[in-house]
Amino acid sequence: MSVQKVVFGFGAHSTIDDGPELLRTVQQADRDGLDHFSLSDHPYIGERLDAYASLGFLLGRTEHISGFANVTNLPTRPAPMLARTVTTLSALSGGRIVLGMGAGGLWNRIAAMGVPRLSPGEAVDAFEEAIVLVKSLSGGGPPVTYSGRHYQVDEIEPSPVAAPPVWAGSVGPKSLAATGRVADGWIPGHAADWLSERYRTSRPVIDEAAAAVGRDPREIRTVFNFTGRITDRPLPATRAADGRWIGGSVDQWVEELTGAVLEHGASGFTLFSAEGGMQDAVSLRRWAGEIVPAVREAVARESSRPIRRRGAA
Repeated sequence: MSVQKVVFGFGAHSTIDDGPELLRTVQQADRDGLDHFSLSDHPYIGERLDAYASLGFLLGRTEHISGFANVTNLPTRPAPMLARTVTTLSALSGGRIVLGMGAGGLWNRIAAMGVPRLSPGEAVDAFEEAIVLVKSLSGGGPPVTYSGRHYQVDEIEPSPVAAPPVWAGSVGPKSLAATGRVADGWIPGHAADWLSERYRTSRPVIDEAAAAVGRDPREIRTVFNFTGRITDRPLPATRAADGRWIGGSVDQWVEELTGAVLEHGASGFTLFSAEGGMQDAVSLRRWAGEIVPAVREAVARESSRPIRRRGAA
């Protein structure tokens, strides 16, 4: 059995006042062996830390952990400049950056910043063009001329640095298909998990679009944003009445996440606080120190077992 490397991280919605705590938390996660940290990107909220300024600062104070904006507010960060930003962060951090991409959702807030309002269909078109352009402006090669509906560049020299992996936060059929064509990962919207109807009906759209352009759908990882309590004792039920994961003991978490990987194709998990804001230190320590190592071990153990042919002794 072959399983794509599974990545584990945590997410935070951080205000200016959270800065010192955010730094301490990311540095602890780096020491604890988590793979990534995730910051929200809402530049129209004055009290929030800017995602990309924060990423640069935090990557400069850590050694191993990767960072990404979950997801980049693309309408306020034009693709050619975004390409320069993420390739520079990659160069300075030794490749510890992921590009989270989205079409943009809160258009009243976005347009209030002086950005032209796009229809949902136009926003998805711009989202796909942006991913193509960021990749074109990375990894060296001859000057790039690109003439799209939303982006045009003329003889622009690419960065010599390779583009980071692109994980797309997509929801509707059109954006899901774009993810299959041009992205490297998918972050299911609305914190949908591996047993949700949204996942079951959305992932095939990505896979079909990927196959239609000659891509192997298995190379597009699914990285879940989700919340959940980590309890000292097992819970009678680990899911709410609507089927959403609510948490449980360490053993219950390990069983659930291992099944998500082996049975449902999960290749990444980003843990958020159910209350919003910063993850509490105790839960994050148990996530990084108890749950994540146990899931990694269980997945590695199951993946190393030989596949027995039907009828074999």
